[in-house]
Formats: sequence, C-alpha cells, structure tokens
Amino acid sequence: MGEAPDWQKIGEEFIQLYYSRFDTGNRSSLGELYYQSAWMTWEGEMFHGKEVIVNKLTTLPFKTIQHNITKQDCQPTPDNCIVVMVMGQLKADNDPVMGFQQVFQLRNELGSWGCSNDMFRLSIHNFGA
Repeated sequence: MGEAPDWQKIGEEFIQLYYSRFDTGNRSSLGELYYQSAWMTWEGEMFHGKEVIVNKLTTLPFKTIQHNITKQDCQPTPDNCIVVMVMGQLKADNDPVMGFQQVFQLRNELGSWGCSNDMFRLSIHNFGA
C-alpha cells in the first residue's frame, strides 16, 4: 500500500495534537488550532469565534479527561478543506466511560492548517423513551 495522501496526514496530525492538548489539561492552548471566525457545536449548543470556543472548552465541568480514539476518517473537500470524523471513548474524572463523536473541518490559510468548524456529541442513547 502506498503512502497516505497529504490530506490524510494533515488530518491525523491535527487529531493527535488536538487530543494531546485536551487530555494534558492544556485546553487553553487549543485556541491556537482554531481560526478567529471558527464555529463549534458542543452537545447542540453553538459557539462562534475563537475566544468563545476556548472559553467553553476551558470551563467544561471536569478536572481530568482521557480520550481513546477508536477510528478517524479524513476526506478532502472540493474547496480544498479537510473533513475529519473521530469516533472514540472518553473518561472524565470518576465518571463512567462514554462514547463520543467529533467532526472537524480544517482549512488552510496562508500556508497554515486550522479548524474552522467543530461538532461534538456524546454517544448517549435513551432507548426507554
């Protein structure tokens, strides 16, 4: 099998950097990965702008977290962006392990890749309703 395309490598490197920063308690540094005009949807709640996104990420109600990535898929888009879908599990503080999905859209501005869109959901199912 040949070498992975550049967009695949870029997506994988972004995911590694993002979750490494998130899990080491350095969530404020995640702002370096978002564009000023970025959008994020976190559990259905929308946030617009880098500072607003960083504020949300740094005020989440847990002290420790660990993400375990099960799968990630990357695709190039017709407008030269990269869509990355992540599926995995997370463990926050003493809470039970929960599944999650997260989707990022990465774009290149002035030779540097960053996140313009981010959507996060826990995999919580209510089959009894």
